[in-house]
Amino acid sequence: MKHLPLNPAIFVQNRQRFTKMMKPNSIAIFNSNDEVPSNGDALYRFQQNSDLYWLTGIEQEDSMLVLYPDNPDKRFREVLVLVRPNELKEKWDGKRLRAHEGKAISGAATVLWLDSLDGLLQQWIHLADTIYLNTNENDRKASLLATRDYRYVQEIQQRFPLHQYERSARLMKQLRAIKTKEEVDVLKVAVDITHKAFLRVMKFVKPGVYEHEVEAEIVHEFLRNRARGEAYGSIIASGDRARTLHYVSNNEECKSGELLLMDFGANYGGYCADLTRTIPVNGKFTKRQKELYNACLSIHNYAKSILKPGITIVDYTNKVGDEATKQFLKVGLLKKEDVKNENRDELETRPFRKYLYHGISHHLGVDVHDLGTRTEPVKAGMLFTIEPGIYVEEEQLGIRIENNVWLTKSGSIDLFKQIPITVEEIERCMKR
Repeated sequence: MKHLPLNPAIFVQNRQRFTKMMKPNSIAIFNSNDEVPSNGDALYRFQQNSDLYWLTGIEQEDSMLVLYPDNPDKRFREVLVLVRPNELKEKWDGKRLRAHEGKAISGAATVLWLDSLDGLLQQWIHLADTIYLNTNENDRKASLLATRDYRYVQEIQQRFPLHQYERSARLMKQLRAIKTKEEVDVLKVAVDITHKAFLRVMKFVKPGVYEHEVEAEIVHEFLRNRARGEAYGSIIASGDRARTLHYVSNNEECKSGELLLMDFGANYGGYCADLTRTIPVNGKFTKRQKELYNACLSIHNYAKSILKPGITIVDYTNKVGDEATKQFLKVGLLKKEDVKNENRDELETRPFRKYLYHGISHHLGVDVHDLGTRTEPVKAGMLFTIEPGIYVEEEQLGIRIENNVWLTKSGSIDLFKQIPITVEEIERCMKR
């Protein structure tokens, strides 16, 4: 890991939150992700299972967590499972965690080696009535690949067919959506690193630089500040390419007179920041660019003012759509006859969607599109992006402005409030 050691209380607290929601005499088992082959003898860079990381802070492959709060043997009520260090493998791939190191990271009292688990696990399951198993229930899931979690479900259900089974994912969706102060403290470091990267690129950007060069400046700043790297593939899109929401080619020239949309964030300690800013390549907004940018900023500020505990995402999006409609009328993108007979109950067909065709907010945390409800009212402790945009094909430009906010009982805290956001602030920073 590149980051400094995190407070293990983060993971101790997360496990306590989970076990409080488990049924009596139940056992929960969590697995790491697979090591995935790419080509030849190579592997893709390992990415830990987000749920296992949230519960343990362990980034190593072939790891597990077993939670059995009612285990008669108190030593095994919480067990971190690690792969036994192998001298030959370590010569090739590097050092693996020792037991004391796993304890220090996770705060777990008991560590077992993976090759000694099976016999003990069988005993524990025989004592338990209910088994919690994990699957990927992120609403944005788009792959049917049979990951280790799904293969493990089949294996355990075949071995123990008469037990009751529960979905850990239902609990994780509730728990991970609510961020503790300790988690947000880690995320603030990711935010600070992202801020530094933005200040760096504002000094770097000028006509003639290429999108990938801007990306390189961002990654450089991330790594020199101990970030794991990018929280997601950075979007560096100049001119009309900014209308492509997940543009990641990042290989074209940034030209004078164009706007440059940059959507990027650092991953620090397993937690993701997510920033979007749109800046003029030559350091100065045109009158029209300024007009559209300020319209987008007005929508952004309005969204931030109403995203409070108690509102649903659907109601929130519709209200932001009302503000977008108002702003689009003001800047001439819509006419009164366009909205005269609109049906607010059909969100996706509302006229403003022609120029703002994505969601306004998503949950943020260990995953950049983190777990959380999309149907129930939002709650204090949830962490959201706020990222309205304006995309105008006729003018070949896209503008998006994104901050991250942590909801409180009375409103929200903008974690990006120190990062330049107004036209004047951006032009001033680029001039320096």
